[in-house]
Amino acid sequence: MTETQAGIEAAAAASGSSNVPAIELDGVVKEYLSQGEAVRAVKGVTMSITEGEFFSLLGPSGCGKTTTMRMIAGFEDPTQGKVWLHGQDVTDVPPNKRDVNMVFQSYALFPHMNVWENVAFGLRRKKVAADEIKRRVGEILEIVDLTGREKRRPREMSGGQQQRVALARALVNNPRALLLDEPLGALDLKLRQAMQIELKRIQREVGITFVYVTHDQSEALTMSDRIAVMNDGQVDQLASPREIYERPATPFVAGFIGTSNLLSGTVDRITSGFAVLKLGGEDRVLVAGETHRAGDPIAVTVRPEKIRISTEEPTGDVSVVRGTVFEVVYLGLYNSYAVSLADGAEVTVFQQNAVDSTSTAERGDAVWLSWQPQHSYAIGS
Repeated sequence: MTETQAGIEAAAAASGSSNVPAIELDGVVKEYLSQGEAVRAVKGVTMSITEGEFFSLLGPSGCGKTTTMRMIAGFEDPTQGKVWLHGQDVTDVPPNKRDVNMVFQSYALFPHMNVWENVAFGLRRKKVAADEIKRRVGEILEIVDLTGREKRRPREMSGGQQQRVALARALVNNPRALLLDEPLGALDLKLRQAMQIELKRIQREVGITFVYVTHDQSEALTMSDRIAVMNDGQVDQLASPREIYERPATPFVAGFIGTSNLLSGTVDRITSGFAVLKLGGEDRVLVAGETHRAGDPIAVTVRPEKIRISTEEPTGDVSVVRGTVFEVVYLGLYNSYAVSLADGAEVTVFQQNAVDSTSTAERGDAVWLSWQPQHSYAIGS
Protein backbone atom coordinates (compact mmCIF):
# COMPACT_ATOMS: atom_id res chain seq x y z
CA MET A 1 0.00 0.00 0.00
CA THR A 2 1.38 3.43 -0.95
CA GLU A 3 1.55 6.28 1.54
CA THR A 4 -1.09 8.18 -0.44
CA GLN A 5 -3.47 5.22 -0.22
CA ALA A 6 -2.68 4.90 3.48
CA GLY A 7 -3.43 8.60 3.96
CA ILE A 8 -6.77 8.29 2.18
CA GLU A 9 -7.74 5.22 4.20
CA ALA A 10 -6.67 6.92 7.42
CA ALA A 11 -8.84 9.91 6.55
CA ALA A 12 -11.77 7.60 5.82
CA ALA A 13 -11.33 5.93 9.22
CA ALA A 14 -10.90 9.19 11.13
CA SER A 15 -14.51 9.22 12.29
CA GLY A 16 -13.50 6.58 14.82
CA SER A 17 -16.43 4.30 14.08
CA SER A 18 -17.22 2.22 11.03
CA ASN A 19 -20.88 2.61 11.95
CA VAL A 20 -20.86 6.37 11.33
CA PRO A 21 -22.15 7.09 7.80
CA ALA A 22 -19.89 9.05 5.49
CA ILE A 23 -22.76 11.30 4.44
CA GLU A 24 -26.26 11.80 5.84
CA LEU A 25 -29.09 13.95 4.57
CA ASP A 26 -31.96 14.50 7.01
CA GLY A 27 -35.16 15.91 5.50
CA VAL A 28 -33.24 18.16 3.10
CA VAL A 29 -35.35 20.68 1.18
CA LYS A 30 -34.17 23.23 -1.37
CA GLU A 31 -36.43 26.02 -2.55
CA TYR A 32 -35.80 28.66 -5.19
CA LEU A 33 -37.79 31.78 -5.94
CA SER A 34 -39.21 31.85 -9.46
CA GLN A 35 -41.31 34.85 -10.46
CA GLY A 36 -42.03 35.52 -6.81
CA GLU A 37 -43.09 31.94 -6.02
CA ALA A 38 -41.16 29.32 -4.08
CA VAL A 39 -40.28 26.30 -6.23
CA ARG A 40 -39.04 23.15 -4.49
CA ALA A 41 -36.16 21.54 -6.38
CA VAL A 42 -35.52 19.00 -3.59
CA LYS A 43 -38.42 17.81 -1.46
CA GLY A 44 -37.40 16.38 1.88
CA VAL A 45 -34.63 13.96 0.90
CA THR A 46 -33.37 11.67 3.66
CA MET A 47 -30.57 9.19 2.96
CA SER A 48 -27.43 7.70 4.44
CA ILE A 49 -24.26 6.88 2.47
CA THR A 50 -21.83 4.43 4.04
CA GLU A 51 -18.06 4.77 4.27
CA GLY A 52 -16.23 3.59 1.15
CA GLU A 53 -19.40 3.23 -0.91
CA PHE A 54 -19.81 4.02 -4.59
CA PHE A 55 -23.18 5.75 -4.42
CA SER A 56 -25.06 7.20 -7.40
CA LEU A 57 -27.78 9.82 -7.64
CA LEU A 58 -29.67 8.87 -10.79
CA GLY A 59 -32.52 10.61 -12.54
CA PRO A 60 -33.63 12.73 -15.49
CA SER A 61 -32.74 16.39 -15.96
CA GLY A 62 -34.46 18.60 -13.41
CA CYS A 63 -35.08 15.85 -10.84
CA GLY A 64 -32.90 17.52 -8.16
CA LYS A 65 -29.86 15.22 -8.19
CA THR A 66 -27.24 17.90 -8.90
CA THR A 67 -28.84 20.27 -6.39
CA THR A 68 -28.66 17.48 -3.80
CA MET A 69 -24.96 16.95 -4.52
CA ARG A 70 -24.26 20.68 -4.34
CA MET A 71 -25.84 20.76 -0.87
CA ILE A 72 -23.50 17.94 0.19
CA ALA A 73 -20.55 19.94 -1.17
CA GLY A 74 -21.74 23.16 0.48
CA PHE A 75 -22.30 25.11 -2.76
CA GLU A 76 -26.02 25.31 -1.97
CA ASP A 77 -27.62 25.90 1.45
CA PRO A 78 -30.65 23.74 2.35
CA THR A 79 -33.88 25.61 2.90
CA GLN A 80 -34.74 22.97 5.49
CA GLY A 81 -33.03 19.87 6.88
CA LYS A 82 -29.51 18.91 7.86
CA VAL A 83 -26.36 17.69 6.11
CA TRP A 84 -23.96 15.50 8.10
CA LEU A 85 -20.44 14.43 7.08
CA HIS A 86 -18.86 11.65 9.14
CA GLY A 87 -21.09 12.36 12.12
CA GLN A 88 -20.66 16.14 12.11
CA ASP A 89 -23.40 18.64 11.23
CA VAL A 90 -21.96 20.69 8.34
CA THR A 91 -25.19 22.34 7.21
CA ASP A 92 -23.75 25.80 7.83
CA VAL A 93 -20.10 24.96 7.09
CA PRO A 94 -18.67 26.59 3.90
CA PRO A 95 -17.40 24.36 1.06
CA ASN A 96 -13.69 24.99 1.72
CA LYS A 97 -14.12 23.73 5.29
CA ARG A 98 -15.76 20.44 4.28
CA ASP A 99 -13.42 17.51 3.73
CA VAL A 100 -14.84 16.65 0.30
CA ASN A 101 -13.68 17.37 -3.25
CA MET A 102 -15.74 17.66 -6.41
CA VAL A 103 -15.07 16.67 -10.03
CA PHE A 104 -17.11 18.32 -12.79
CA GLN A 105 -17.98 17.35 -16.36
CA SER A 106 -15.79 20.20 -17.68
CA TYR A 107 -12.71 18.93 -15.72
CA ALA A 108 -11.64 22.60 -15.12
CA LEU A 109 -7.94 21.85 -15.72
CA PHE A 110 -5.44 24.70 -15.99
CA PRO A 111 -4.46 24.74 -19.70
CA HIS A 112 -1.10 26.45 -19.11
CA MET A 113 -0.03 23.80 -16.57
CA ASN A 114 1.17 20.27 -17.31
CA VAL A 115 -0.27 17.17 -15.66
CA TRP A 116 2.10 17.23 -12.68
CA GLU A 117 1.45 20.93 -12.01
CA ASN A 118 -2.32 20.50 -12.26
CA VAL A 119 -2.32 17.65 -9.78
CA ALA A 120 0.10 19.38 -7.38
CA PHE A 121 -1.80 22.71 -7.45
CA GLY A 122 -3.94 22.09 -4.36
CA LEU A 123 -1.04 20.75 -2.30
CA ARG A 124 1.08 23.78 -3.16
CA ARG A 125 -1.70 26.12 -2.08
CA LYS A 126 -1.80 24.28 1.24
CA LYS A 127 1.98 24.78 1.48
CA VAL A 128 2.70 21.06 1.74
CA ALA A 129 6.42 20.25 1.84
CA ALA A 130 8.02 19.80 -1.60
CA ASP A 131 9.19 16.22 -0.98
CA GLU A 132 5.72 15.19 0.19
CA ILE A 133 4.13 16.83 -2.87
CA LYS A 134 6.50 14.88 -5.12
CA ARG A 135 5.67 11.60 -3.37
CA ARG A 136 1.89 12.08 -3.26
CA VAL A 137 1.58 13.31 -6.84
CA GLY A 138 3.69 10.40 -8.10
CA GLU A 139 1.61 7.87 -6.19
CA ILE A 140 -1.76 9.22 -7.28
CA LEU A 141 -0.64 9.43 -10.94
CA GLU A 142 0.27 5.75 -10.69
CA ILE A 143 -3.19 4.91 -9.33
CA VAL A 144 -4.93 6.70 -12.22
CA ASP A 145 -2.49 5.21 -14.78
CA LEU A 146 -0.84 8.46 -15.86
CA THR A 147 2.76 7.69 -14.90
CA GLY A 148 5.04 8.91 -17.69
CA ARG A 149 2.63 11.63 -18.84
CA GLU A 150 3.54 14.19 -16.16
CA LYS A 151 4.85 16.82 -18.62
CA ARG A 152 1.89 16.80 -21.01
CA ARG A 153 -0.54 19.69 -21.09
CA PRO A 154 -4.33 19.11 -21.17
CA ARG A 155 -4.63 19.97 -24.88
CA GLU A 156 -2.18 17.15 -25.66
CA MET A 157 -4.35 14.52 -23.94
CA SER A 158 -7.49 12.60 -24.78
CA GLY A 159 -10.75 13.21 -22.96
CA GLY A 160 -10.29 10.09 -20.86
CA GLN A 161 -6.78 11.14 -19.86
CA GLN A 162 -8.00 14.61 -18.90
CA GLN A 163 -10.67 12.93 -16.78
CA ARG A 164 -7.93 11.00 -14.95
CA VAL A 165 -5.99 14.22 -14.32
CA ALA A 166 -9.09 15.80 -12.78
CA LEU A 167 -9.57 12.72 -10.58
CA ALA A 168 -5.92 12.73 -9.52
CA ARG A 169 -6.09 16.43 -8.62
CA ALA A 170 -9.12 15.76 -6.41
CA LEU A 171 -7.79 12.57 -4.82
CA VAL A 172 -4.28 13.80 -4.05
CA ASN A 173 -5.71 15.94 -1.24
CA ASN A 174 -6.90 12.81 0.61
CA PRO A 175 -10.57 13.88 0.81
CA ARG A 176 -13.02 11.96 2.98
CA ALA A 177 -15.45 11.81 0.04
CA LEU A 178 -15.34 12.57 -3.68
CA LEU A 179 -18.35 14.07 -5.45
CA LEU A 180 -18.59 13.58 -9.22
CA ASP A 181 -21.14 15.55 -11.26
CA GLU A 182 -21.68 13.73 -14.59
CA PRO A 183 -17.91 13.61 -15.22
CA LEU A 184 -18.16 11.29 -18.25
CA GLY A 185 -20.85 13.22 -20.11
CA ALA A 186 -18.43 14.81 -22.60
CA LEU A 187 -16.87 11.51 -23.70
CA ASP A 188 -17.90 9.35 -26.64
CA LEU A 189 -19.75 6.08 -25.91
CA LYS A 190 -16.81 3.67 -26.15
CA LEU A 191 -14.50 5.83 -24.03
CA ARG A 192 -17.30 6.49 -21.53
CA GLN A 193 -17.84 2.75 -21.09
CA ALA A 194 -14.11 2.18 -20.59
CA MET A 195 -13.92 5.01 -18.05
CA GLN A 196 -16.82 3.54 -16.07
CA ILE A 197 -14.69 0.47 -15.35
CA GLU A 198 -11.67 2.66 -14.61
CA LEU A 199 -13.59 4.82 -12.15
CA LYS A 200 -14.80 1.78 -10.24
CA ARG A 201 -11.25 0.37 -10.16
CA ILE A 202 -9.86 3.67 -8.86
CA GLN A 203 -12.58 3.92 -6.23
CA ARG A 204 -11.85 0.41 -4.97
CA GLU A 205 -8.12 1.10 -4.92
CA VAL A 206 -8.30 4.34 -2.94
CA GLY A 207 -11.17 3.09 -0.75
CA ILE A 208 -13.01 6.39 -0.19
CA THR A 209 -16.66 7.30 -0.65
CA PHE A 210 -17.69 8.29 -4.18
CA VAL A 211 -21.00 10.09 -4.77
CA TYR A 212 -21.79 10.11 -8.48
CA VAL A 213 -24.48 12.13 -10.27
CA THR A 214 -25.72 10.81 -13.63
CA HIS A 215 -28.77 10.57 -15.86
CA ASP A 216 -27.30 7.48 -17.58
CA GLN A 217 -28.93 4.31 -16.23
CA SER A 218 -26.31 1.90 -17.57
CA GLU A 219 -23.56 4.05 -16.04
CA ALA A 220 -25.18 3.87 -12.59
CA LEU A 221 -25.87 0.13 -12.89
CA THR A 222 -22.27 -0.56 -13.95
CA MET A 223 -20.45 1.29 -11.18
CA SER A 224 -22.67 1.68 -8.13
CA ASP A 225 -22.91 -0.22 -4.88
CA ARG A 226 -26.26 1.52 -4.33
CA ILE A 227 -28.38 3.90 -6.36
CA ALA A 228 -30.89 6.57 -5.33
CA VAL A 229 -33.34 7.04 -8.19
CA MET A 230 -34.67 10.60 -8.02
CA ASN A 231 -37.90 11.88 -9.55
CA ASP A 232 -39.32 15.38 -9.17
CA GLY A 233 -37.13 16.28 -6.20
CA GLN A 234 -37.71 13.05 -4.28
CA VAL A 235 -36.08 9.63 -3.97
CA ASP A 236 -38.38 7.04 -5.54
CA GLN A 237 -36.13 4.11 -4.64
CA LEU A 238 -32.78 3.59 -2.90
CA ALA A 239 -31.30 0.12 -3.31
CA SER A 240 -28.63 -1.97 -5.03
CA PRO A 241 -28.50 -1.96 -8.84
CA ARG A 242 -29.89 -5.51 -8.98
CA GLU A 243 -32.78 -4.70 -6.63
CA ILE A 244 -33.70 -1.57 -8.57
CA TYR A 245 -33.60 -3.37 -11.91
CA GLU A 246 -35.33 -6.57 -10.84
CA ARG A 247 -37.77 -5.11 -8.28
CA PRO A 248 -38.60 -1.48 -9.17
CA ALA A 249 -40.60 0.28 -6.47
CA THR A 250 -42.65 2.57 -8.72
CA PRO A 251 -43.78 2.76 -12.35
CA PHE A 252 -41.31 5.63 -12.83
CA VAL A 253 -38.36 3.49 -11.71
CA ALA A 254 -39.53 0.58 -13.85
CA GLY A 255 -39.69 2.80 -16.92
CA PHE A 256 -36.57 4.86 -16.27
CA ILE A 257 -34.18 1.97 -15.51
CA GLY A 258 -33.72 0.07 -18.73
CA THR A 259 -36.76 -1.08 -20.73
CA SER A 260 -39.79 -2.48 -18.97
CA ASN A 261 -43.29 -3.63 -19.86
CA LEU A 262 -46.11 -2.45 -17.61
CA LEU A 263 -49.35 -4.45 -17.56
CA SER A 264 -52.35 -3.48 -15.43
CA GLY A 265 -55.43 -5.43 -14.43
CA THR A 266 -57.40 -7.02 -11.62
CA VAL A 267 -56.55 -10.23 -9.78
CA ASP A 268 -58.98 -12.93 -10.97
CA ARG A 269 -58.05 -15.64 -8.47
CA ILE A 270 -55.33 -17.09 -6.28
CA THR A 271 -54.16 -20.59 -7.19
CA SER A 272 -51.10 -22.69 -6.28
CA GLY A 273 -49.41 -19.71 -4.66
CA PHE A 274 -49.90 -17.48 -7.71
CA ALA A 275 -52.10 -14.45 -8.22
CA VAL A 276 -53.70 -14.77 -11.66
CA LEU A 277 -54.19 -11.48 -13.47
CA LYS A 278 -56.66 -11.76 -16.35
CA LEU A 279 -55.99 -9.53 -19.35
CA GLY A 280 -58.80 -10.74 -21.63
CA GLY A 281 -59.58 -13.97 -23.46
CA GLU A 282 -57.08 -16.67 -22.49
CA ASP A 283 -54.37 -14.16 -21.63
CA ARG A 284 -53.13 -14.43 -18.06
CA VAL A 285 -50.29 -13.06 -15.97
CA LEU A 286 -49.07 -15.09 -12.99
CA VAL A 287 -47.57 -13.20 -10.06
CA ALA A 288 -45.68 -15.24 -7.44
CA GLY A 289 -46.74 -14.84 -3.82
CA GLU A 290 -49.93 -14.96 -1.80
CA THR A 291 -50.18 -11.35 -0.62
CA HIS A 292 -52.75 -10.41 -3.28
CA ARG A 293 -56.49 -11.09 -3.12
CA ALA A 294 -59.12 -11.63 -5.79
CA GLY A 295 -60.44 -8.29 -6.99
CA ASP A 296 -57.22 -6.38 -6.20
CA PRO A 297 -56.15 -3.98 -8.96
CA ILE A 298 -52.42 -4.34 -9.59
CA ALA A 299 -49.75 -3.18 -12.01
CA VAL A 300 -47.09 -5.68 -13.05
CA THR A 301 -43.75 -5.02 -14.69
CA VAL A 302 -41.75 -7.59 -16.66
CA ARG A 303 -38.39 -7.02 -18.33
CA PRO A 304 -38.12 -7.68 -22.12
CA GLU A 305 -35.30 -10.21 -21.77
CA LYS A 306 -37.41 -12.37 -19.43
CA ILE A 307 -40.07 -12.97 -22.09
CA ARG A 308 -40.06 -15.90 -24.52
CA ILE A 309 -41.64 -15.35 -27.94
CA SER A 310 -43.05 -18.30 -29.89
CA THR A 311 -45.49 -19.14 -32.63
CA GLU A 312 -46.67 -22.14 -30.57
CA GLU A 313 -48.81 -22.01 -27.42
CA PRO A 314 -46.66 -22.50 -24.28
CA THR A 315 -47.57 -24.93 -21.51
CA GLY A 316 -47.08 -25.06 -17.75
CA ASP A 317 -47.44 -22.52 -14.95
CA VAL A 318 -46.30 -19.48 -16.89
CA SER A 319 -47.70 -16.11 -17.83
CA VAL A 320 -49.21 -16.28 -21.31
CA VAL A 321 -50.41 -13.49 -23.60
CA ARG A 322 -51.14 -13.40 -27.33
CA GLY A 323 -50.27 -10.62 -29.71
CA THR A 324 -49.16 -9.56 -33.17
CA VAL A 325 -45.62 -8.52 -34.05
CA PHE A 326 -45.62 -5.04 -35.56
CA GLU A 327 -41.88 -4.34 -35.52
CA VAL A 328 -38.64 -6.34 -35.50
CA VAL A 329 -35.27 -4.62 -35.01
CA TYR A 330 -31.94 -6.43 -35.34
CA LEU A 331 -29.51 -5.05 -32.71
CA GLY A 332 -26.56 -7.40 -33.08
CA LEU A 333 -26.55 -9.13 -29.71
CA TYR A 334 -30.31 -9.50 -29.76
CA ASN A 335 -33.52 -8.91 -31.72
CA SER A 336 -36.08 -6.48 -30.35
CA TYR A 337 -39.72 -7.35 -31.00
CA ALA A 338 -42.60 -4.91 -30.55
CA VAL A 339 -45.82 -6.87 -29.99
CA SER A 340 -49.35 -5.45 -29.87
CA LEU A 341 -51.82 -7.21 -27.54
CA ALA A 342 -55.55 -7.53 -28.09
CA ASP A 343 -56.34 -4.76 -25.58
CA GLY A 344 -54.01 -2.33 -27.36
CA ALA A 345 -51.11 -2.66 -24.94
CA GLU A 346 -47.62 -2.95 -26.43
CA VAL A 347 -44.96 -5.35 -25.17
CA THR A 348 -41.26 -5.28 -25.99
CA VAL A 349 -39.34 -8.56 -26.15
CA PHE A 350 -35.56 -9.00 -26.36
CA GLN A 351 -34.31 -12.31 -27.75
CA GLN A 352 -30.58 -12.97 -27.72
CA ASN A 353 -28.93 -14.05 -30.96
CA ALA A 354 -27.16 -16.96 -29.30
CA VAL A 355 -26.90 -19.27 -32.34
CA ASP A 356 -27.70 -17.31 -35.48
CA SER A 357 -29.50 -14.19 -36.60
CA THR A 358 -32.67 -15.99 -37.73
CA SER A 359 -35.74 -14.26 -36.30
CA THR A 360 -38.25 -16.29 -34.28
CA ALA A 361 -41.05 -14.19 -35.74
CA GLU A 362 -41.53 -11.63 -38.45
CA ARG A 363 -43.59 -8.49 -38.75
CA GLY A 364 -47.29 -9.34 -38.90
CA ASP A 365 -46.97 -12.78 -37.23
CA ALA A 366 -49.38 -13.87 -34.48
CA VAL A 367 -47.26 -14.97 -31.51
CA TRP A 368 -47.43 -16.23 -27.93
CA LEU A 369 -45.46 -14.47 -25.21
CA SER A 370 -44.64 -16.29 -21.97
CA TRP A 371 -42.53 -15.83 -18.85
CA GLN A 372 -42.04 -17.33 -15.41
CA PRO A 373 -44.21 -16.10 -12.48
CA GLN A 374 -41.18 -14.81 -10.54
CA HIS A 375 -40.46 -12.40 -13.40
CA SER A 376 -43.83 -10.64 -12.95
CA TYR A 377 -43.18 -8.00 -10.32
CA ALA A 378 -46.10 -6.09 -8.83
CA ILE A 379 -45.26 -2.43 -8.23
CA GLY A 380 -46.84 0.46 -6.39
CA SER A 381 -48.47 3.47 -7.96
